Amino acid sequence: MVKNMGKTDRAMRLVIAALLVFVALGTSIVGSGVMFWLALVVAAVFTLTAFVGNCPRYRMVGLTACGEC
Repeated sequence: MVKNMGKTDRAMRLVIAALLVFVALGTSIVGSGVMFWLALVVAAVFTLTAFVGNCPRYRMVGLTACGEC
């Protein structure tokens, strides 16, 4: 699989994923309904794409955020 995400993009996704997990599990901001699960799913997707280095949405539009790729 060809990487299409740069280091900055991947780091930002990990930070956002960590914040979403904290908001979902550590606070009562999102409650326990749909928003709770949506936050966890988005955090999981961001974490997965950050570790893999490939964003399917970038590939669909032909975008690459990876300068060295």
